[in-house]
Amino acid sequence: MRIKELIKYLEVWAPPGAAWDRDNTGLQVGFREEKLINLLLALEVNQDALREAIDKKCNLIVTHHPLIFNPIKKLDFQNDTNSKLIESLTRNKITLYSMHTNLDYIKDGVSFELAKQLKLKNIQFLKPQSGNQFKLVVFAPESDIEKISDAAFNSGAGRIGEYDRCSYRSEGEGTFRGSSNSNPALGEKENFEKVKEARLEFLVDSWNLSPVLSAVINAHSYEEPAYDIYPLKNKSVNYGAGAIGELEKEMSVKQFLDYAAKSMKIKNFRYALGENKKIKKVALCGGSGADMIGDAINSGADAYITADIKYHSFQGSKLLLIDAGHYETEIFALNLLKRKIESYINTKESKVFKYSGVTNPVKFYKQ
Repeated sequence: MRIKELIKYLEVWAPPGAAWDRDNTGLQVGFREEKLINLLLALEVNQDALREAIDKKCNLIVTHHPLIFNPIKKLDFQNDTNSKLIESLTRNKITLYSMHTNLDYIKDGVSFELAKQLKLKNIQFLKPQSGNQFKLVVFAPESDIEKISDAAFNSGAGRIGEYDRCSYRSEGEGTFRGSSNSNPALGEKENFEKVKEARLEFLVDSWNLSPVLSAVINAHSYEEPAYDIYPLKNKSVNYGAGAIGELEKEMSVKQFLDYAAKSMKIKNFRYALGENKKIKKVALCGGSGADMIGDAINSGADAYITADIKYHSFQGSKLLLIDAGHYETEIFALNLLKRKIESYINTKESKVFKYSGVTNPVKFYKQ
């Protein structure tokens, strides 16, 4: 298997188009055409992780955080940390690929994995994406229906939650008259024609609209296919931020604090007591989710777990607010990636390793 084949598989599962528009998810450094040997998973790459990849004969590193986020103005191989990493990756022919906010925003992504770590039930998005979907409507003769539908589905249309190949079909009558320069697939030029047609409707994510539309037009027999594109305000069931679920049993605040620490395997975290005396409904967001505290409150959650919360956000908190750390709330995503990749590759030919060290730059001082 070549590296580009695995990348294609991962991008169907976690589309780069679903990522934050200012993100730099995807290929960071590397060689797509190379045959996959072994791969290393890490939250981010540093020199220690790179050394482990070399030791384990990995020619692909998949991280959550991108190495290259801001534009590179220079490559200083002697003094700049990132430049040194890029030089080492290139010299050792190791490809670096990042799955950042696209992994955050998919169903069963980073926040869902954290929710599963806490054994929450009935997990849903805390804040579903909206405004990133279109309805594509195309009109076609009955003979084209299946061909067009297959082309649309194979290009990414018609995916709703746990269902795919979703569409709506209705019958009607189309009319047209071609000019003397036309070449109609049905009827005669310069004649007014009436044809039995079908109206096909598909839900399409914004990043798939162009390839789906191209596929539909190519599959259509008409010279000038008729179609409509409607922007939608629907909340997506496929993409969103954060997660919310319920504990198996209601807990006191003290019980939940102990439970959260044990579940996330951490000993230190910041928190503020809210107004709730019992904890049942829990919202969370892996990584920096302080901007969704309001969403957590509006959802009726009793507690919210995230990271990078500012001092004043803790003041007057209405719910139990826990800052468990950026690294600590995202690291479980590596388990998700390992399962997903191993389900696709031949594990007898290529091994998937999780970095054995810790890339967290935050340390805790003990006197």
